[in-house]
Amino acid sequence: MPELLVQYETEIWTSIGETFVMVGVSILAAILIGLPVGTFLFLCRKGQVLENQFVFSILNLLVNIIRSFPFLLLVVFLIPFTRLVLGTAIGTAAATVPLSIIAIAHYSRLVEQSLLEVPKGVIEAAISMGASIQDIIFKFLYVEARSGFVLGLTTSIISFISYSTIMGVVGGGGIGDFAIRYGYQQFKTELMIYMIIIMVILVQLIQFFGTTVSRMIDKR
Repeated sequence: MPELLVQYETEIWTSIGETFVMVGVSILAAILIGLPVGTFLFLCRKGQVLENQFVFSILNLLVNIIRSFPFLLLVVFLIPFTRLVLGTAIGTAAATVPLSIIAIAHYSRLVEQSLLEVPKGVIEAAISMGASIQDIIFKFLYVEARSGFVLGLTTSIISFISYSTIMGVVGGGGIGDFAIRYGYQQFKTELMIYMIIIMVILVQLIQFFGTTVSRMIDKR
């Protein structure tokens, strides 16, 4: 193992742990909130079973506004809200707030797009069999779109990792923050390169796993 990695081994593992916490909370927020929001975006569209232009317009506007923010500006903009929720705007826990919000908006849009790819005949068949809204969602739409959900979540996770590298601005830590503070700012280019390699390997593993799972559950 290169000498620099041994020298900073403790800090490296700490930064990896911080990244996992930030990304993990973001994934949880994306699934628990982003999935329902994306589902309602789809169901409330014109011509769908819960057609409601008002609800659709509100959700669509909120998602578009959040996604249109440059992430660094979103982090700064949400500092008062983060402080209100957690009592502090500094640290790894505080960093999860803006990450979770962008995660919800990001994944909800991908969920909506996946559901739009489900053939209309599937919903029509479900309605003709007397399926409830709950049955339509869980037994028909989600089953048909599950492969797209996994691919969308994989893409989102990779984006969350990228976003997490910015969280050093609020003391969030993480691999990106470590690379900047210990590598770039201290002119230890080799250490920064090692961190980049770790990030690349992590992203490749996530992409491979996500793609593999998506293929396995795609029965179309």
